[in-house]
Amino acid sequence: MLAYVYKDKGNFALEEKPRPVITDPKDAIVKITLASICTSDLHIKRGFVPRAVKGVTVGHEAVGIVEEVGGEIHNVKAGDRVVVNVETFCGECFFCKRGYVNNCTDKNGGWAIGCRIDGVQAQYVKVPFANTGLIKIPDNVSDEEALFVGDILATGYWAADISGMEEGDVALIIGAGPTGICTALCAALKNPSRLIICEKDEKRREFAKHICPMAEVIAPESVEEYIKQNCIRGGADVVFEVAGAENTFELAWKCARPNAVVVVVAMYDKPQILPLPDMYGKNLTFKTGGVDGCKCNEILALISQKKIDATPLITHTFSLRDIKEAYDLFESRTDGVIKVAVKP
Repeated sequence: MLAYVYKDKGNFALEEKPRPVITDPKDAIVKITLASICTSDLHIKRGFVPRAVKGVTVGHEAVGIVEEVGGEIHNVKAGDRVVVNVETFCGECFFCKRGYVNNCTDKNGGWAIGCRIDGVQAQYVKVPFANTGLIKIPDNVSDEEALFVGDILATGYWAADISGMEEGDVALIIGAGPTGICTALCAALKNPSRLIICEKDEKRREFAKHICPMAEVIAPESVEEYIKQNCIRGGADVVFEVAGAENTFELAWKCARPNAVVVVVAMYDKPQILPLPDMYGKNLTFKTGGVDGCKCNEILALISQKKIDATPLITHTFSLRDIKEAYDLFESRTDGVIKVAVKP
């Protein structure tokens, strides 16, 4: 089968690999029907993910059809359309039982697919712990509608959930990339009084206005003043830092009101500084870490009910054979690209 493989820093290659086979009764084999490229894949390519294994098939965001299941699989069966979760998790360890599935203690737990074990930018993928790692897609939900459920929609939903947002709060989202947009769509479900999106790229600001008409979309150079003028409590009640760019971590805590929650969703290329003397007295709560993607059924239900629609994020589609061109486009951020879908 064809698979896109991490060779070494800066180098991915399309190769022939053997089709995966079941080696554990908790495995399932999925035929990929639609996959996507994520910024985390670029982090691997640039060498920013030390745990990524050379030779691994990359990609962790996909939907497909179950081909075969192991003897202990009962949640899905051959022929089912499924979302592949970004995380594999045993469901039995201390962390899994508390919903912290990103920290599953199994050697294949957490973000393993497309990082430490073969991923989804291929024709087939083997999913360990398939009872928890595969989610059936409702009949009235298309592959395109379900594509982001296992990763960036799960991330946005997780971020909104852990933020403790209440109805009537003011929410600020820094970054209108794909994950920022998904965070905005999920935060909107909490009925904030204001939903403010900060984005430096003009075209992405226009895109954010289109897909999130309920939001106020502004440029970063004006965000601090805008927050001061429009937030009666001196800042946003909840800030989501989704950009991971230079100075955006600082911008996040500066725009938060005293006793606010700052949710750090972004992955950074280098360490960030927490200037405690400068923020002394703001009494902020920071929540950070990788997504706990264990609420995909809830997200699919919301999509089925037409309460979330992330399909406009798919701006380009490529075949797997042309995946290098897809990466080049996604990395260059040209031609209005937001997310690229890949068809094996």
